[in-house]
Amino acid sequence: MNILFFLTPKENVSYLPEDYTLRQALEKMKYHGYSAVPVLTGDGRYVGTVTEGDLLWAMMDEARFDLEKAELIFLRDMERRRDNRPVTVNTDMDDLVDVIKDQNFVPVIDDEQRFIGIVTRKDVIEFYYREYQKAEHKEEHNGTV
Repeated sequence: MNILFFLTPKENVSYLPEDYTLRQALEKMKYHGYSAVPVLTGDGRYVGTVTEGDLLWAMMDEARFDLEKAELIFLRDMERRRDNRPVTVNTDMDDLVDVIKDQNFVPVIDDEQRFIGIVTRKDVIEFYYREYQKAEHKEEHNGTV
């Protein structure tokens, strides 16, 4: 199976440009209700993941809870505690599962590091659960359970 089966394409993913300010990032994340989103360069390369915690620490440490100061701090300059590890379109399912077990989503990049979308842990778990149910149902029909 190819991981593109699970891909949510870039046009359907909320992400933040690295030239967004801290304030813009806060507003966009609040609007969408996400706890973590990919950060991209102007030419679409994946540079990392910003989390609510990253924004909170930056508001406290760098902006001192001042929204005017938050307009002067750019995501590209902010410290991120942990970036979601990306995979390429050629990643096999075993490697995808190994990465996704520790992340809510996995950024997918092409050979030039350009962001093409994400795979969510929820989608992978739902797929494997449906496969498990099918196998169990098949065993019941064959009288092996």
